[in-house]
Amino acid sequence: MKLEWVMWLASVLPTPAADSLCLSTTVYLEARDQSVRGQEAVAEVALRRQESGLWGDSMCEVVTARKQFAPTILSPNTRLANTNAWTRAVSIALESERNWSLPPDQRRQVVPGASHFLAHAIAAPAWRSAHQVATIGDHTFLRVQSLRPVRADAETDRG
Repeated sequence: MKLEWVMWLASVLPTPAADSLCLSTTVYLEARDQSVRGQEAVAEVALRRQESGLWGDSMCEVVTARKQFAPTILSPNTRLANTNAWTRAVSIALESERNWSLPPDQRRQVVPGASHFLAHAIAAPAWRSAHQVATIGDHTFLRVQSLRPVRADAETDRG
């Protein structure tokens, strides 16, 4: 299946299913050749970004924010052809979402505080010298900025 087809499908699905598909696609594209821990770390960064609200409110908005994750960097004609890797990415994404739905103090964190990651073989962003949280496989996870959850009751606090 092609990336453009997967992203079109995400655009017509209801939000929870679309978000799971977008996260699964990102895990697959960014880390399908990495360990389970490495894939969990990629999912965690995306989930932390979603929670912050800085890149969008939905997972699909987060992973399609300009030049942030593979779904917007790779060609729409990219094929997601490895069915074993796809199955594993979906499983990891769903488990990561379940874990992230827990209260913050009950979550298992693989890369605590990481807001970004990079694969050294293909990227050298200006923020690469930020605080390193972990290196897993060929990805380094960094805390470029502290991300805090958006509070649903922020409007009532201003009252």
